[in-house]
Amino acid sequence: MKQQLVVWGILLLSTISVKAQQQQLNLAMGKLSLQFRLNDDGAPEYAVNYNQQPVVKPSAMGFILKEADSIFYKDFVVRGVDSLLKDEAWQPVWGEVRSIRNHYRQVTVHLQQKNYPFRLLDIEFRVFEDGVGFRYRFPQQSQLKYFIVTKELTAFRLTGDHKAFWIPGDYDSNEYLYNTTRISEIDNRKAVAAATDIAVRTAPDPFAVQTPLMLKTAEGLYINIHEAALLNYSSMQLHADRTSFALSASLVPDAVGNMAYLHAPASTPWRTILVSDKAADILNSKMVLNLNEPNVLPTTDWIKPMKFAGVWWEMQVGKSTWSISDRADTTSGDGDLIPNGRHGANTVNVKRYIDFASKNGIRGVLVEGWNTGWEDWFGNWKEEVFDFVTPYPDFDLKELNRYAASKGVELIMHHETSGSATNYDRRMDSAFRFMKAHGYQSVKTGYVGRIIPRGEAHDGQWMVNHFERMARKAASYQISFDAHEAMRPTGLHRTFPNWMASEAGRGNEYNAFSTGSPPEHETILPFTRLIGGPMDYTPGIFKMKGYCGYAPDRQMHTTLVKQLALYVTIYSPLQMVADFPEHYEAHDDAFQFIRDVPVDWDDTRVIAAEPGDYVAYARKEKGKENWFIGAVTDEEKRKMNAPLNFLEKGKQYLATVYADAPDADWKTNPESYVIKQYVVDQNTVLKLDLAPGGGAAVSIKPLTAPAPKTVSKYK
Repeated sequence: MKQQLVVWGILLLSTISVKAQQQQLNLAMGKLSLQFRLNDDGAPEYAVNYNQQPVVKPSAMGFILKEADSIFYKDFVVRGVDSLLKDEAWQPVWGEVRSIRNHYRQVTVHLQQKNYPFRLLDIEFRVFEDGVGFRYRFPQQSQLKYFIVTKELTAFRLTGDHKAFWIPGDYDSNEYLYNTTRISEIDNRKAVAAATDIAVRTAPDPFAVQTPLMLKTAEGLYINIHEAALLNYSSMQLHADRTSFALSASLVPDAVGNMAYLHAPASTPWRTILVSDKAADILNSKMVLNLNEPNVLPTTDWIKPMKFAGVWWEMQVGKSTWSISDRADTTSGDGDLIPNGRHGANTVNVKRYIDFASKNGIRGVLVEGWNTGWEDWFGNWKEEVFDFVTPYPDFDLKELNRYAASKGVELIMHHETSGSATNYDRRMDSAFRFMKAHGYQSVKTGYVGRIIPRGEAHDGQWMVNHFERMARKAASYQISFDAHEAMRPTGLHRTFPNWMASEAGRGNEYNAFSTGSPPEHETILPFTRLIGGPMDYTPGIFKMKGYCGYAPDRQMHTTLVKQLALYVTIYSPLQMVADFPEHYEAHDDAFQFIRDVPVDWDDTRVIAAEPGDYVAYARKEKGKENWFIGAVTDEEKRKMNAPLNFLEKGKQYLATVYADAPDADWKTNPESYVIKQYVVDQNTVLKLDLAPGGGAAVSIKPLTAPAPKTVSKYK
């Protein structure tokens, strides 16, 4: 559908007056509007308003290229403008809602440099009711074929010294603690220096931050800056000018300092700006997804969201090891590795987890450390460590797959690459053929360590392209995957729904091998890391203290109930049931929530939200009438109201409330909880009490028979 756009002062022919260039193109949807112009130098600029108030002041656009004529940011004229209005709905293969509305106004401005070599540049803008996206397109042309980007000049000139929720702009890691400061206070040097628990750190710009970046103005406006559809380009970080409060694109360089290698026709990822006066609108936004291309896979019925258990937490807390031996050079006389007696991925132990999963309706079991190579993988920058097809001698692959199948459980493959993407690229076909031959349908990948090709970064263009190759290759074998140590997501799970989750953030594991994360961490993640896509956070730890063999005083920074709530507040179609089976058996009544909670949804409602303070969601199970609520808080104790107006009118439901007990506290009494049941309906407003560092989890199911006598209507 085409719609004529009103354009003031811009002629749609190749001739254009200087006066006309100085005037604006305006594009609006609801309270959001975008303006575009060429300034006196013929340089493109854009601005964003919300409710007729400036959000982003006129800001620079364009590039510096490697070629001799490197200037590609001024001396433009407008050759033409195309516009359209689109309003459609599409259904994700899996996700937080059954259907997504994609409603926007689009304008594409066709630019040409007015002097030789008359190069062409298109800028495509889309304005939604909840945000703005724009990207650059390089049309096919004789004067710009193969070219190198050395700098992208996109800027975001903000209107004040906003509060920012940020992590350092690091080329190799997104696993930092969040900082909450004003823009004028951004300086990542202390954060980078203190993060000795991160395997690889590369943060040369002290004033760079990662996206998604969450901002809040003094007037109560919420702004989120990120990117969408990151393909064949390097990740965008943001350099903060602490005096002018302007942010500018800072791309991750390759081994020789270049940012991107392109061949026209080509396009950049979308630069995204979400804006609202309500925090919940940021969490509800599907703009990043909408800016990605539709699903490219011919079939998707083989892609299955699931909960899974695994031996992973044993290794994190020191109970067992990934490697069968403690050192690569510790061998017997015949050259075999001497077992250390603590190898977690042994046949007997894995069967124990299969039994646990089968008993509790958990579909998958992830087994890390099953294959040879773990003795010399870390820190050596070695190219060929793993072959991804050779099991350790104590891991009976055929027997375990037979046993898992007999129990109705699916084993999940693990491929740690040790950062050697070149080795993985070479071996991917053989690894996936091996998986399919032995009944594996999904894989978790890891890239711990410095990247090979040497000199490349985790977030650079080379690795971006590596993950696209993997998404396509895995799909050709009908394999789903979960990528750890990858660049943060940008909504590509719409295009490649077999790319089901990523880590790309500071997960629950840091409570094992590090000092952990403060209680506010899980209230910031939905506004930052999760804006781009699902996170494999590995929730569900029930042993809150004394779980770590090499650090007996270490403890979780949540209550047990908050661990339940994370299954709802931190979205992923792959959710790990991360703790030991015996720890769940000790709290079997609370474990019922994990048995019940699904991982795929028909509807999602944000009940309450404030970055850094609290988040609460209600989600409806895919294909059923069950609803689940998760609420989490920071270090503050809170009372929260949860209206159940989303329930069907005239129906009664049984609500099971898993709550922090009155004496619960993440520091002093984290395992204290109460479970109560009530009859509720659409008019009920649940009153939830959240302990410091705590949460609440609620399952709500239609009453199909009279409620037990012990259950009363909620008052």
